[in-house]
Amino acid sequence: MIIIPREIPVLENLNSYYVDIPKLVEHCQGEFGSGCIHLQSPSIEGVIFFDNDELLNSIFKNKEGQIEGQAALDDLIEATAEHNFTIHVYKIDPKKIYFWCNIPTAKEIYKGFRTESTDLEGLIQEMNSEKLTGYIDVSLDRGKESGLVFFDKGQIIGGSYSWDKGEVNGSKRSQELLIQKAKASSGIFRVSKISFPMDEVNSESKDIRNEPSWHSITMLGELLGIFERVIRSNKRIKANFNTLLKKKFAEKADEYAFLDPFVGEFVYADRKITFVGDASDEELARGVTESVKELAEEFGVLPELRNECVFWARKHQRELGRIGFSL
Repeated sequence: MIIIPREIPVLENLNSYYVDIPKLVEHCQGEFGSGCIHLQSPSIEGVIFFDNDELLNSIFKNKEGQIEGQAALDDLIEATAEHNFTIHVYKIDPKKIYFWCNIPTAKEIYKGFRTESTDLEGLIQEMNSEKLTGYIDVSLDRGKESGLVFFDKGQIIGGSYSWDKGEVNGSKRSQELLIQKAKASSGIFRVSKISFPMDEVNSESKDIRNEPSWHSITMLGELLGIFERVIRSNKRIKANFNTLLKKKFAEKADEYAFLDPFVGEFVYADRKITFVGDASDEELARGVTESVKELAEEFGVLPELRNECVFWARKHQRELGRIGFSL
């Protein structure tokens, strides 16, 4: 089950047969500000996190595994054409929305703590003192019972418990019951931490160092992911996408040195960008989009790419306007 807070449902039991997902997202952004759209079918589960300006993250989960980001959103929209989903919409406090949409990125920092040697209540206090943003995962009696305790800067903001059907809530009683069960049962604790890629407090210092923002890097990674899908789906194009992209970047290296594949400042893999060079948002976007447009024109797929990017462009409208983007 995908972890989301389910305490404030604002729309319930919608049927995907009657719902246009992009239009529902737009409606929810204008009506509720920030929250998530949860989709559930017998074999697929998904969630779309949003605030009033943009889509923040998406998750797609089926029997084969779980993915996130633009690829998850694409798969969810495609799945609603073939499967019947029940849809619920939950409002989330704008101050907490970035916590919940980054849960999938949490990294395990402590594992293997056992109830015999570690007191859960003491561990909670320690995470409070460390100002943890993340969660403690508790598994008792070889998984017969379990619980998650969520922290934001050291403060408990909710929990998810097997005896409450796993739904996230702020029940103090359930939290105390988990502590009692951990004292009486054999089990394991794991602690995972969420590290936010970009802190708004640091945005000014990032600009001074001429580093692109996390939002721009994520947005451009999604664009390359869409372009990769368009290229791979075209049976006339036999060449490897990454090879084509690196070749084009090499051609653009005189103008955009950070794209030079032999320098290694810009790396694209698995629909994500890793960047360690020196460039502004505008410079990075210009270099990437010019490369994409030229390649798309060379292979005759620019109209198809533009069509595939409609929802992506709507999602990142504010950021695209800020950097003067055009495709």
